Amino acid sequence: MTTQFPFENRIYDKAETMSPARRRGLQLKRLRDVVDRVAEVPFYKEAFARAGITPESIRSLDDLRRLPFTTKDDLRRHYPLGFLAVPRDKIARLHGSSGTTGKPTFVAYTAEDLSTWADLCARFLVAGGLRSEHMVHIAFGYGLFTGGFGLHYGVERVGAAVVPVASGNTPRQVMLIRDLRPDALVCTPSYALNIAEAVRTEGIGPGELSLKFAHLGGEPWTEDMRIQIEREMGLLAFNNYGLSEVIGPGVSGECAARCGMHIQEDHFLVECLDPDTLEPVAMGQRGELVFTTLTRQAMPVIRYRTRDIAALDEAPCPCGRTAVRMSRVVGRSDDMLIIRGVNVFPSQIEEALLRVEGTAPHYLIEVDRPGTMDEVTVRVEIRAGDFSDKMSRLQELHDRIDREIQSITGIRANVELVEPQTLERSMGKAKRVIDHRREKGLF
Repeated sequence: MTTQFPFENRIYDKAETMSPARRRGLQLKRLRDVVDRVAEVPFYKEAFARAGITPESIRSLDDLRRLPFTTKDDLRRHYPLGFLAVPRDKIARLHGSSGTTGKPTFVAYTAEDLSTWADLCARFLVAGGLRSEHMVHIAFGYGLFTGGFGLHYGVERVGAAVVPVASGNTPRQVMLIRDLRPDALVCTPSYALNIAEAVRTEGIGPGELSLKFAHLGGEPWTEDMRIQIEREMGLLAFNNYGLSEVIGPGVSGECAARCGMHIQEDHFLVECLDPDTLEPVAMGQRGELVFTTLTRQAMPVIRYRTRDIAALDEAPCPCGRTAVRMSRVVGRSDDMLIIRGVNVFPSQIEEALLRVEGTAPHYLIEVDRPGTMDEVTVRVEIRAGDFSDKMSRLQELHDRIDREIQSITGIRANVELVEPQTLERSMGKAKRVIDHRREKGLF
C-alpha cells in the first residue's frame, strides 16, 4: 500500500536518506572528533582520565557506553560556562533554560553551530510541508529560550517569510493571523489551543483561517490533543523535538507520514535506556533518551540524560528518510508521579480527558498526602457550549472522566469540573501539575 502524502514529499538534505552503514561510519568519525574536542573541558577531562578514554580508544560505536553520562545538575555545577569547549571570543550567541535556583543553564553557540541549527530546523520544517512561498506566524517566546530563534532561522533557511510575533497577547495573535493570512503556525501545543479558543470566541470557523500547518513543540502532547488542534483550527499539526542542552529544536521532527519523529542521526547519537538501570531497552520499548552531540562546536555534550521518556523505531519510513525515529515524549522520568505505588504520567491523564466529549483541553493535576495515602485531584474545564446547571448532566460527565482516568492510569482521582476560563492560561509551556508532597518534604 502506497502512503498518500498530503503534499509533495521533499528532502531538504541528502544526508536524510544516507544508508545506515554509511551513517554509522560518519557517526564513528564524528564521535572520535567530539571526544577530542571536549578533552580539555574540566568535567570530561577528569572523567576521561578515570576511564582511560582517548579519541584513539574509540574503535566502534559500542565504545560510546564507556563514556560518562552528563546531567543537567552537572551543567548547573559548572555554571555559567564551565562546559565551553572553544575560546570565549568564538561564541556567537548564548541561550539558556530555566533552573531551580533562578539561574539559567547556559548553552553557547559558535557561528558554525548557528548555521547547523538553522539547517536542522529547516529539515523538519520541509518534511512537514513548509515551502519557500509560505509565511510562518511564530508565537514562541524569543529570548534565552531556544524555541523562537531556532524556528525563526530555520524558516528563513527554507526561504519562507517570518512573522516574529512571539508569545502572549492572544487576541493580537488572532488579529494578525486573520489579517496577514500566514500558512503555518509555530508555538507550543498548549498555546495553539489557547489561540484556537480565542478564534472560537471571535466566531471564526476553522475553514476561515489561512493556516495549513502547525509545527508544535516545547512540551509533551498527546495524539488526542493533536486531533483537537487540527479539528478546531483546520490544519495539519506536526510534532518536533529538541532541548537547549543538546542544541534546541531540530533534534528530530515529523515528516508527512507522521509515524514518529526522524532523529538527525548525522548530528546526534541517540540511546534509549532504562532510567533505573541505565541499560539499553529493546527497540520499540520506552526508555529515557540520551543524546551525544556529534557536530556541535561551542558546547558539545556526551551522553546527555534528557529525562524524556520515548521509544525508538528503526523500521523503514515511507517518506524515504532513513534515520531512526522517536515516538512522541510521553513524559519525563523526573515528572512521573508515583501514586500509591502506581507510575502515572500527566500525559496519561490528558489522554483520558481528551477522550471525553464536553471537556476542554485545560486541566490541573494536584497531588497531596493529607494522611497516609496519596490523593490526586484533577480540575478540568468544561467547554462553554457543554456547561450545564443540570446536576444530572454534570454528574454524568464527571463519571465518564472518572472512568477514563481509571481505565488509562489504573488509579482513582478526585475529579472537579470547573467553569470555562477558570484555569490559568499559559503563553508558553503549560504548568499541569502541582505536587504538594514535595512542598511538605514527603519525598
